[in-house]
Amino acid sequence: MNQTDRYSEPEIIERILHGEKALYEIIVRRFNPYLYKIGRSYNYTHEDTQDLMQDTFVDAYKNLSQFEQRSSFKTWIIRIMMNNCYRKKEKLSFKNEQIQEPDDSSMPMFSDRNTETERVVHNRELGNIIEHALSKIPFEYRMAFSLREINGLNVTEAAELLNISEANVKVRLNRAKAMLRNEIEKEYTASELFEFNLIYCNAIVEYVMKKINE
Repeated sequence: MNQTDRYSEPEIIERILHGEKALYEIIVRRFNPYLYKIGRSYNYTHEDTQDLMQDTFVDAYKNLSQFEQRSSFKTWIIRIMMNNCYRKKEKLSFKNEQIQEPDDSSMPMFSDRNTETERVVHNRELGNIIEHALSKIPFEYRMAFSLREINGLNVTEAAELLNISEANVKVRLNRAKAMLRNEIEKEYTASELFEFNLIYCNAIVEYVMKKINE
């Protein structure tokens, strides 16, 4: 049994409240995956989700004495994360910004900026599943996806090659993505597709522990 499994949440919280701040690292590591999936479910980017997670862990620490154990700690901290996600969404909405895939087609689905998706795509097993799924969707959608996502052409270039409007490229690309996701999810569960990449866990821990010790 490793350190993260050794203590129950009530015991950890009690000890933290009595001055053992270092034990909060267990909380961060234990709940990183859950908070990550919440953020991604709100359609936030990987980077925005990490920021929201850090804020949530710091908020939870500051309000730890208010946790009354009427619900599980998991429920409590997820609620904080959801509130932070909602507030960010409202703030962006106020600025007339939308939280969604940028312009549906303006950024490649597997671009370098989407590090989480890039990691998944370069996983050989899932890459094979994507290739197999792509072969199952209709040709017109498969070609739009291939030109835009696999070959990295911009919307204008894809439209010219397919002899359709840029708007139609975006429509076909959106439909292709939806079809691909449906095919992929026949093999992988949603939780597997959104699994938190543990290589980022240490960075989250370092940030949160630094903040609570300031």
